[in-house]
Amino acid sequence: MAVMTKSFRKNFLVLLTILLAMASVGASAQNSDNPFASLSSAQENTFLPVDEAYRQDLLFDANGLNGLFQIAPEYYLYREKLALYRVDSGEKTPIPLNLPTGEVIWDDYFEKETEVYRGQLEFALDLPESGSTTRLELHYQGCADAGLCYPPQTRYYSVDFANRAIQPGDSASIAGASTPPAGSGTATGSSNVTLSLALLLAFAGGLILNLMPCVFPVLSIKLLAVSQAAQNASQRHHHGWAYTLGVVVSFVAIAAVMLALRAGGEAVGWGFQLQSPWLVAALAYLFFTMGLSLSGMTELGSSLMGIGGSLNKRQGLSGSVASGALATLVASPCTAPLMGSALGFAVTQPPLIALSVFAALGAGMAAPFLLLTYIPALAEKLPKPGPWMDRLKQLLAFPMYLTAVWLLWVLGRQTGGDGIALVLAGAVAIAFALWLWPRPQWHWLRGALALAALTLAVLLLPQLKTVNQAEPLSGSDYWEPYSAERLEAARGEGRAVLANMTAAWCITCLMNEKAVLSSTEVSDALERLNVVALKGDWTNQDPRISELLAKYGRTSVPLYLLYPADGGEAKILPQILSQDDLLQELENAVGSPLSTGSAQ
Repeated sequence: MAVMTKSFRKNFLVLLTILLAMASVGASAQNSDNPFASLSSAQENTFLPVDEAYRQDLLFDANGLNGLFQIAPEYYLYREKLALYRVDSGEKTPIPLNLPTGEVIWDDYFEKETEVYRGQLEFALDLPESGSTTRLELHYQGCADAGLCYPPQTRYYSVDFANRAIQPGDSASIAGASTPPAGSGTATGSSNVTLSLALLLAFAGGLILNLMPCVFPVLSIKLLAVSQAAQNASQRHHHGWAYTLGVVVSFVAIAAVMLALRAGGEAVGWGFQLQSPWLVAALAYLFFTMGLSLSGMTELGSSLMGIGGSLNKRQGLSGSVASGALATLVASPCTAPLMGSALGFAVTQPPLIALSVFAALGAGMAAPFLLLTYIPALAEKLPKPGPWMDRLKQLLAFPMYLTAVWLLWVLGRQTGGDGIALVLAGAVAIAFALWLWPRPQWHWLRGALALAALTLAVLLLPQLKTVNQAEPLSGSDYWEPYSAERLEAARGEGRAVLANMTAAWCITCLMNEKAVLSSTEVSDALERLNVVALKGDWTNQDPRISELLAKYGRTSVPLYLLYPADGGEAKILPQILSQDDLLQELENAVGSPLSTGSAQ
């Protein structure tokens, strides 16, 4: 069998995401006692917690203070990520490390040759002794041979040279220590995140996800499900649980694919599926077809959406499950407040624990709709079944068309105008096939032509080629392309830096772009305060942006970082930006008092 390339393997897997979500429904129904049974093979390859994979310590010997790492078998530590700082009154001073020569490997995560350490690493610290307690900050990062790369870690120590005593601590317990960046700490961006806390944060993040703009395109699907089952309490409850099942299983299926890709060395994050032009185009086809079905052109989509002339129980429940899966596919690229730490924790845990966190996220997203199906007052406010349901169905076709337009715009960011033209041609072929489709009885000529048109639409997908988009997502001209080199250069000049990690498929990102980041007030403040504005476009996969996200314990965009002019650690800004708050933060980053006309 020919060996698949890495890019082809990734596209192949993401195109299977929808099928995994749907297939998992049946598997869960047959094995409800163990919803993770299909992942048993993946559980054999579990990863150690970060503190077991890398046991670090500081030790005194006859020659002074030494650093020591005990690295677990099949794990390695990056030389270039090792750093030690002396912290005095919030000021950090780098301490030279006398590191031995390591092993040079090709690193798939960072896509370059790099020097690493295995087994045991011991190194001397060139640190002058002092009469008072010295506070140290240790930075490191490592990976497993099986493919998992942990986020950068930070550990803190108090060293008493007089008594030759070393006390581990954290940023809060060590007085005068600078606050570490969000994303440092054990495995998640927070050294104190536990499984129970991660599940709680994931559930709360799922609840908030319902308020994010990325969920709006599928609200019509939920509305249809409520209106169909509103007159029968039992059916209404069944629809609620079916929708919840579709959401939770789809979240778990997408997470399983993401974790499998990460274990294979791919630098992917949450929402990775919309980085595939193939899947974006397939979703555009799907929403376009759903729109045609709602408009009455065809009934082919009725079994998917649970609508049609006869609303039997099985058809309606299947539609609610499918509605949950579609809601997940469109909503999953977004991240809500409280999700960052939970997802960062999940991707460093064994598969069963990781998938339980994603299941909690799905449960949180589905909870409001499930609760609505248990509210009798909601059913009483809806009119009795009648012609209004057909009119509502036709009206709700337009959000489907608008969603398809949005997906085409995302595709244009990924593949350029040629990609849009190909998919539009495929959409015409689909419409032609649905128009030809023989009804009520099969006709071989019309059926063959319809199948040929559908085949043409599918065969156009592999022709989509990713292209680099040079211009920024917004029309503002003050954004520079993000790179680690440009970031370091700007910080070396003593300038504050606003870093904006975004993507065309992230509706929350686009909302912030239009409402805040592209405003005249923000652009004027950036120019007046001499702030460097860097934008990283994660619409297509970019290992540089993946590395930055991992550094701050994030698995997806948006991520807004504000680096102060004094060289301190970056501050993570909220995912929903406020213009007044952003202007205030910019003023704080450069140490400048508010000027007239700025944020109040």
